[in-house]
Amino acid sequence: MIIAIDGPAAAGKGTLARRLADELGLAYLDTGLLYRATGKRVLEAGADPEDAAAAEAQARALEPRDLERTDLRVDEVAQAASKVSAVPGVRAALLDFQRTFAATPPGGAKGAVLDGRDVGTVICPGADVKFFITASDEVRATRRHKELQEKDPDVIYARVLEEMRERDARDKSRAVAPLEPAEDAILIDTSGMNADEVFAQALDIVSNK
Repeated sequence: MIIAIDGPAAAGKGTLARRLADELGLAYLDTGLLYRATGKRVLEAGADPEDAAAAEAQARALEPRDLERTDLRVDEVAQAASKVSAVPGVRAALLDFQRTFAATPPGGAKGAVLDGRDVGTVICPGADVKFFITASDEVRATRRHKELQEKDPDVIYARVLEEMRERDARDKSRAVAPLEPAEDAILIDTSGMNADEVFAQALDIVSNK
C-alpha cells in the first residue's frame, strides 16, 4: 500500500504520516527532508539556493547521511528548501530516490507513506490513498511560531506568518510540480482539529480503502 500525503507547511501532514506509518507497519519518507538537505548543502557551499546549477549539483551529490542531520528544521533551511525545490533539475535529481522508496520500501515493509507537496500529483500518482492536509494561514503560523519559540524565544509571529505566505506563494506558482491537491485527493482541514482527531479520520478512510 502506498499513501501519499501532501499539503503546505505546518498543516499537520508530517505528524499524520508518521502515525499512519507506525500504525500500519509501513515505511515512512518525509520528502521535504530531501529538499531541506539539498538547501542546507547549498548554504554550506556558500551558494545561492536560487542558483539552478548550484542547487542541482548539490541535489545530485546528496547522500543518505545528509537526511540524518539534526539541523534541517530551522527556518533558514526551510526557506532554502522552498527555493531549491523550484529548480527543475533538483526535482528531477530527487524524483528517482522517492519513487524507488515507494516501490521498494526499506526494511521489508509492506508499503510506504510519503509526505510532501507533490507526492500524489507527481511522485506517486497511482497511490492507493491520497490526502491533502491543510489549515488556515493563521493556524499554521501559530503552530510554527510555537515550534520555533522552543529554539528561539525572540521569534516574531508576524514574521513567521509573512514568510509562510511567501513560501506558499512560491510553492503554488512554481512551474514544476506546484503545490496543489491531486484530483482524487481527500481534503482534510486541520484548523479546528487536534492531532488525534486528524489521525482517527485518516485511519478510518485508509481502513475503508
